[in-house]
Amino acid sequence: MITLTPRAAAQIRHMQAADAENSGRLLRVLVESGGCSGHQYGMSFDSPKPDDAQIESEGVQILMDPASLAHMRGSRIDFDDGLQGKGFEIQNPNAKSTCGCGKSFA
Repeated sequence: MITLTPRAAAQIRHMQAADAENSGRLLRVLVESGGCSGHQYGMSFDSPKPDDAQIESEGVQILMDPASLAHMRGSRIDFDDGLQGKGFEIQNPNAKSTCGCGKSFA
């Protein structure tokens, strides 16, 4: 299970509403090879693919491919927009180590 905080869900809904191109698309959360720690997180708006898992959290539908879901099971996604805010922050219990930027992990 992947969960969104209320702040993250509100930001995602705001982003969907602000861009007509995102209308009807769902949030895709994924893990790609790369980054300074070996894997990096990605987020975009997309249409479902046949092998996607579709998860709901805080009223937001999330798409994940099976490999990304395996890397991120149990993760929590937050959004920080404070003075030192970094945007979306992912707390992943499966990460052995993370980069200082929080965007990549091993």
